[in-house]
Amino acid sequence: MWRESRGAAEAFALLRSSLWRGQGVAHGNGQPVMLIPGFLAGDRSLALMGQWLRRIGYRTHGSGITAHVGCSEETVSQIEQRVIALSERYGQPVALIGQSRGGSCARVLAVRQPDRINRVIGLGSPLVAQMEDFHVLLRLQIRALQGAQRLGAPGLIGEACERSWQAYSFGLEPTGCCSQFWSDLDEDMPKRTLFASIYSRSDGVLNWRACLDPQALHVEVNSSHCGMAVNREVYRQIGDLLAVELAGGARQRLRAVAA
Repeated sequence: MWRESRGAAEAFALLRSSLWRGQGVAHGNGQPVMLIPGFLAGDRSLALMGQWLRRIGYRTHGSGITAHVGCSEETVSQIEQRVIALSERYGQPVALIGQSRGGSCARVLAVRQPDRINRVIGLGSPLVAQMEDFHVLLRLQIRALQGAQRLGAPGLIGEACERSWQAYSFGLEPTGCCSQFWSDLDEDMPKRTLFASIYSRSDGVLNWRACLDPQALHVEVNSSHCGMAVNREVYRQIGDLLAVELAGGARQRLRAVAA
């Protein structure tokens, strides 16, 4: 967890860079981009990223999440309605950028709305994770939320959410409130969707191997887990991925970017 102490330095390096001023990166043409925060965080945690994306030509929107602590299925269902509204408003597909748990949500949304979402970028996202892939402190936080849920606190991750996750992680048919979420997380991504997973081997919260979805382009950076929201190298990769032309097949274009 000590690796997460780098966040302030990462933000300082970003704000001092020419990249932050919009230099040396391809600019967008106004595509809508939704930012989805990670576990325990809200839309404000990605405010700096949203500011930068607007500077380089994208129209950014939040997910509506104040604190990402709820049932996965309920959360994704709520975000899905915002995605549909944005796609209809702008008359084009939406790009999704999700940090940590937000990236898992983004992947599920792309499976459910292939005509309304054409890019998914995960930042340190547990796409193929088991509980053991998370730092013990994060697991304790999950247990605390479950305890609060048992005492009657509304809108929190419950034990039923975890049971469906455990079934999924062991290759069993998930049941319960989040069963559809885990089933969709395991589905093939639409072939025309650009799908990338940005990860760091020095992630202090999540085992980096949990980010390696076999269907994604894997992009390695040097960043803390929380710092991916303010890391200069991450921003550069996001700019490159958002600028990829999708005509002719997203997967082929991604391979060209990786090369």
